[in-house]
Amino acid sequence: MSLVNAERQRALVRSERQPASRLESRAVWYVFLIPSLLGILLFTVYPLIESLRLSFTKGVEERYVGGANYAEVLASETFWYAVYNTVYITTFQLLIAIPIGFLIACLINGLRRGSNFFKVLFYIPNATSMIAAATVFLAILHPDGPLNYIVQLLGFEKIVWLSQPVSAKWGAVVLSVWHWLGFVIIINLANLQAIPIEYYEASSIDGATRLQQWWWITVPNMLGSLTLLLVLGWIGGLQRFADAFMLGGLQGSPARSLHTVVGFIFERGFGGNEYGIASAASYILFFFILLFTYLNTKLLKMKI
Repeated sequence: MSLVNAERQRALVRSERQPASRLESRAVWYVFLIPSLLGILLFTVYPLIESLRLSFTKGVEERYVGGANYAEVLASETFWYAVYNTVYITTFQLLIAIPIGFLIACLINGLRRGSNFFKVLFYIPNATSMIAAATVFLAILHPDGPLNYIVQLLGFEKIVWLSQPVSAKWGAVVLSVWHWLGFVIIINLANLQAIPIEYYEASSIDGATRLQQWWWITVPNMLGSLTLLLVLGWIGGLQRFADAFMLGGLQGSPARSLHTVVGFIFERGFGGNEYGIASAASYILFFFILLFTYLNTKLLKMKI
């Protein structure tokens, strides 16, 4: 009887110790999380709050002006032209890069040999920084560069690509497509390889051709990755700055055709020391991104 009581007492002690050991284990994990949480508070939360505060002030004395900065930004023709440029470049970037990237991914996925070589080949531009990629493009689009050399070989006059608004804007489109194409291909390849091979085997038994298999099996199974690329493309496109800045400078020359929304924020904030205006424009851009993301996810019925 005494042995039974002793065993019950030991079990009671063990049950009392278990919650304490669980709390200690959780406390250790919270200690490891502290540096990350401090980093988020210092470099993300604090700048967001400070930028919101600045958006309601004006001048170096940070005088409170209410919503005047937001009204000034929304009434600015320069801002809306920057919005137009940003949407223009991003729209054509997505319309070109996503379909071409999908087709190239399908071709690479069908290769029996050499697929890794093409994966690396197409992904190299995306692995480099946009500054380096834009520098290469500046050399290509130079009046005495290789592109004009080909143009002259074909019997045409050489063109100063970055002196005309339309050609300069399309230079930014081609640069963004070239830089982003590798990412599109890799995402599509990952999804292509996840499609069960049984689907193709069953359709082959039913007599489906390769084209029918591609249209009725591959394309429907790729809608998830294609919509994801569309959403990510819009978010990244609305934040574009480095490519347009490298090709067009601070004011987005020629004729502000390469002036983007982030370029507007940079120019007014760091070029003109108008931090209130720049902060207000940043929050307007933030709501643009939220709106585009919401519309994309709703229209494409995508779950995030």
